[in-house]
Formats: sequence, C-alpha cells, structure tokens
Amino acid sequence: MTTSCIKTPTAEQRHEMIALAAYYLAERRHFAPGSADADWLNAERMIDALIAAQLIGATTTPERVRNALKFSVA
Repeated sequence: MTTSCIKTPTAEQRHEMIALAAYYLAERRHFAPGSADADWLNAERMIDALIAAQLIGATTTPERVRNALKFSVA
C-alpha cells in the first residue's frame, strides 16, 4: 500500500493561499466593510487545516485551493 505525501508549502506560498482564501471569504459576504481581519483569521485557520490534512500543498493551484475551500466550513 502506498501513501501520497503532499509537499508542505513554503511560508510565502502559505501566505499567498491565505490571501486568496481571505479574498474568497470577502467575496462570499459581498465585500461588506469591517470584516477584513476576521476574513484573514478564518482563512488562516482554513488553509492550515487543509495543509494539515494534506488536501493542499506546495504545488496546489489557486483553482484547487478555491475548490478545497468550498468544502471547508468558514
């Protein structure tokens, strides 16, 4: 039995994924003002959980990040 191992993203890649996720969260709430910090913190939590579960990694495309986020609870 083989197991797949997804390469952990670098700090820069993780930051980019979090920024993308925060944008998608803001988009979901129609960019209403006053929630940017909450969006960022939620995005951090979501991205870190996806990385820990090896659902996303260093070579994950932005489209795949977005798809993974669709199944995450915000």
